[in-house]
Amino acid sequence: MPRASRRRRPDDTAAPSIPSAWVLAGRAFVRGKLQPIEIAIGEDGRIASLGRNLRGAVRHDVGDAVILPAATDLHVHFRDPGPDPPAETVATGTQGAALGGVTLVGDMPNTEPAVSTVEILESKEQRFRGRAAVDVLLYANPSDAGALPELSRRAGGFKIYLAPSTGLSATVRFEALPALLDRLAGLRLPVAVHAEDPARFGPVERARDPVGWNAARPPSAESAALDALEHAPSALRLHIAHVTEPASADRLTERGTSFEASPHHLLLAARAGDGPRFKVNPPLRSEADRAALWTRFADGRVPMLASDHAPHLAASKETDFDRAPSGMPGVETMVPLLLAKVRDGDLSLPVLIAAACDRPARWLGQPLGRLAPGHRANLLVVDFRVRARLRGERLRSPSGWTAFEGWEAIFPREHYRDGEIVVQDGEYVGRPDGRVVRPEFAPAPGPS
Repeated sequence: MPRASRRRRPDDTAAPSIPSAWVLAGRAFVRGKLQPIEIAIGEDGRIASLGRNLRGAVRHDVGDAVILPAATDLHVHFRDPGPDPPAETVATGTQGAALGGVTLVGDMPNTEPAVSTVEILESKEQRFRGRAAVDVLLYANPSDAGALPELSRRAGGFKIYLAPSTGLSATVRFEALPALLDRLAGLRLPVAVHAEDPARFGPVERARDPVGWNAARPPSAESAALDALEHAPSALRLHIAHVTEPASADRLTERGTSFEASPHHLLLAARAGDGPRFKVNPPLRSEADRAALWTRFADGRVPMLASDHAPHLAASKETDFDRAPSGMPGVETMVPLLLAKVRDGDLSLPVLIAAACDRPARWLGQPLGRLAPGHRANLLVVDFRVRARLRGERLRSPSGWTAFEGWEAIFPREHYRDGEIVVQDGEYVGRPDGRVVRPEFAPAPGPS
């Protein structure tokens, strides 16, 4: 039973009882419009039914607040295990996710050591058990061909790096890519790809700001990597991570390939003079490209949103741009930033729900992301009247900073996981009982 103060039992003249533990009442976007709704939540932590005037159970009415399905973040780097002192831990990363409205994360394999064997994967699983505030799906790195069959029975997905990234110096050679994709297609797990061709990179050591970084790792590197993936097997559950270019989005949409965009590529552009906190891989692009990518996202032509949460301690970013690590924190701020865009009228709520909640959960084969009977009751309560200014020092991540300092955000007031409250009045009140999950059913074949 969730801990919440605004509950009452209906009177005895109510309609017939329903098989539920409690009812959450408020407003939700259902059947094409925002309207009053009541959600019956069963003892099993799943949605039992939706309707009006549901009776026979404890009731929690959130008034004019909006009930949303909790989000899934396909792409995080929790850095655990990682460097000492840590930029992130399982506990802080997953609590930040919960506070930001994210109920499931896909953690990437470029930790230290990289997750390339079953033994390393099992060790990483143990780090999450008893420490995670939300569920996690663990990706593996398919660099060891001999380990792939056994890894496929334990991992939740695979991540291919075509360009160097934090914690990974060795990447997949383009000439070896077709054979690897063929092998992965037969394993039937989601396969995410960091799509940049390093052969197109310029002298990265000359980059002094995000504009120089964009020139050193140019859009043509993304386009060339997509060329190499053009003839991937149709059975491959292919997903392209952090797409930055509007032309890439158009191309992938036409091809029916799953892909994501990250808040920093949608909301931030490469500006001369900005420092290492704005250094990410792939780079921030020009304002024209950013605006065009945002237009596609707002129009519903970018199927998924993912944070690419990649925290680094503030001190590690306080160095020369070319020597600074790439990446920025984002799992706690992804949904709140976009909820503020909904409040401002720059984004429709259905587009956000589809991109942050529904499609990512279906892609990872999880019964989440929809207000539908049988789905897990992982729900958010959002009051669009309550806005906040982002302050890095107030976020849960030990990194202590955000590239969106001072930006407006709307944080969930409540967050329920399997019908139990984990965030109440904007504070984390949950337990570290998040699960390591794998796809429960075959992910959707494309970005529908």
